[in-house]
Amino acid sequence: MHQKIAIITGSSSGIGKAFLELVAGDNGEYFKSPFDEIWAVARRKDALDEIASSVGGGRVVPIVADLSDNSGIQIIEDKLKAEEPEVGLLINSAGMGIKGAVLSKSAKSLDDTVRINCSALSRMMRITAPYMKPGENGRAKIINIASSAGFLPQPGFACYAASKSYVISFSRAMSAELKAKGIDVMAVCPGPVATDFQRRATEGKEADFTDWRKNFVIDPVKLAKKSLRASVKGRKMLVYPFSQKLLHLASKIVPTSWILAFMGNGANE
Repeated sequence: MHQKIAIITGSSSGIGKAFLELVAGDNGEYFKSPFDEIWAVARRKDALDEIASSVGGGRVVPIVADLSDNSGIQIIEDKLKAEEPEVGLLINSAGMGIKGAVLSKSAKSLDDTVRINCSALSRMMRITAPYMKPGENGRAKIINIASSAGFLPQPGFACYAASKSYVISFSRAMSAELKAKGIDVMAVCPGPVATDFQRRATEGKEADFTDWRKNFVIDPVKLAKKSLRASVKGRKMLVYPFSQKLLHLASKIVPTSWILAFMGNGANE
């Protein structure tokens, strides 16, 4: 009998960790039956081992993999081929972004942003989908963490915003491609989230959001709960919270040139 598993990338911290803890502790709120294993994917072995020992009752399987490198994807693909599990849930939560003018950033930071946010997410879906099918928990689910940054170009955060536009578009297309296979795909588009992302995005210069975004910061656990509930209902896109719904609406009706003029060039360096 095939193991029924969930796979969560970026699960050592932030949104991914919130998802991991909720799925591991689920008592029927989201899924009718618990997963036999939850594959927790991240780069940091120490953090993964700590999480695995504290949640999931021994069901959390740490997988140390750097998704910015092809070898990281290969680790997961090889494990899938070897064990042939039944994948009921894939959450692509791994992501990165570096703030500042593109010309001031290294080629590696730009490449890594695209590799992790776009390429790794796409390949994770490609290698996982063959092992997904409807089961005890209904249709198989894929949740991709995008961002409200993907609604519009963002000077000063150009590569990240563009990568999240890709996630939104790719998720919508894959929702159609995988529908007949019993797989639901949903893109999640939050605003600022209270994680370590801001510190990493500013390369240690800011631990918290300091501009107008600080008024719209949301809790990662609330976001993960909302996302799981929306996914179970078969939603294709979740924009959260309400402030980001207004941004989404504005991106559709206000000329982009006007919004860019309001935002300025976004370069603080």
